[in-house]
Amino acid sequence: MAKRDKTKIVTSIGGQALMEGIMMRGPKKSTVAVRKADKTIELEEIKPLDLSKKYKILRLPIIRGLANLIDSLVTGNKALMMSADKALQDGEDIPEEEMSKLDLWLDKHFGDKLTNIIMGISTVIAVVFSVAVFFYMPSFLFDLACIPLPFMKGVIVWRSVFEGLIRIALFLLYMSLVTLNKDVKRVFQYHGAEHKTIFCYEYGLPLTVENVRKQIRFHPRCGTSFIVLMLLVGIFIGLFIPFENPWIRSSIKIILIPLTVGIGYELIKLCGRHDNALTRIIAAPGVWMQHITTKEPEDDMIEVAIEAIKDVIPENGEDIIR
Repeated sequence: MAKRDKTKIVTSIGGQALMEGIMMRGPKKSTVAVRKADKTIELEEIKPLDLSKKYKILRLPIIRGLANLIDSLVTGNKALMMSADKALQDGEDIPEEEMSKLDLWLDKHFGDKLTNIIMGISTVIAVVFSVAVFFYMPSFLFDLACIPLPFMKGVIVWRSVFEGLIRIALFLLYMSLVTLNKDVKRVFQYHGAEHKTIFCYEYGLPLTVENVRKQIRFHPRCGTSFIVLMLLVGIFIGLFIPFENPWIRSSIKIILIPLTVGIGYELIKLCGRHDNALTRIIAAPGVWMQHITTKEPEDDMIEVAIEAIKDVIPENGEDIIR
């Protein structure tokens, strides 16, 4: 590992790992870089919502966190679809005679819209499932735990901590299981390439595969860290919800998601701009989680990340936050 330059700079450049590619976001533009089937790297600019730039109120602390999350989700989904199309467009088409009757019917009635429809249905199912598992189930499990452990019943501190730890455990289990999928593992490798490349740029080193590979893959501004911080902030917020009824309590937590997101965003922003004992403590759980969500990348993945970040670096250095 190369010795770190103490004159570290922090930039407003961020990224997101995709299917066989990476999206890099700079202060002026966002670019999707994808390794195509013929091994070439294709770049395409993608337009973010930029809600905070359009509406001044969305630049206020706490509120800007929700605006940033919406922007990231919408832009990230566009980038994911774009990368999937580019990575697969050179693949072999399935002959019509080999398609099932269902495939032929779907292709005839929906055509190119089929992917978007499937993605929409999948998103709805995922949201409903996530709300049920991460909000309602922990509250009901606490009530069950109070049967053999009656001293916890009626104590908000015990309830909030129990529910929070269950959510964290479920998140850990989910992330550990999806890593077993080889396609997800490759996405996590691209995630590692993204972090390493951003670190290389932040330390002012030439953007080469050799220099990028020397960097660590755990970044304090990572989306994984943001999710972990939200889970921890949720425990704190839960201390101020006096209701015991699982339905009421969980519903209020859902209503308070914007507040949780806003506080988590401010904390992740703080960790990204300052490096001291306090910020290292705040960032530690999320950085640890990145041992699961980032993997050591291959050289061709690093090349994709380098091409992506080069395309979003402003010439005047306005991305630098000292």
